[in-house]
Amino acid sequence: MTNAGTPSTRTLHLYCRVEVAVTDPGALAEHAVAELRRADIDWAREEDDVESAAAELRRDVARSLASLVDVSALLEGVPGVEFRGGLCRAEPGPPRASHAEAER
Repeated sequence: MTNAGTPSTRTLHLYCRVEVAVTDPGALAEHAVAELRRADIDWAREEDDVESAAAELRRDVARSLASLVDVSALLEGVPGVEFRGGLCRAEPGPPRASHAEAER
């Protein structure tokens, strides 16, 4: 990618793998539920409600963890860059074969 002087919008896809150790799944889930309750979500427009979403977070450690990752913080404060959206997904277990091959 070159910087030819004229600003333009570019879409980049960043794929990140982060290894974490969850030592207290209950504490993680309750933190995720607390963040969910603080979020500005219009539950009338959602398929579920806050209680069913909270129950789902409590059942799924990976979903709880993914819900807390703030990908917008990656570029926070970087001049000339405007964060427009992103997605974080956490999966339990070893990396998928395609991801493991890419790391070699």
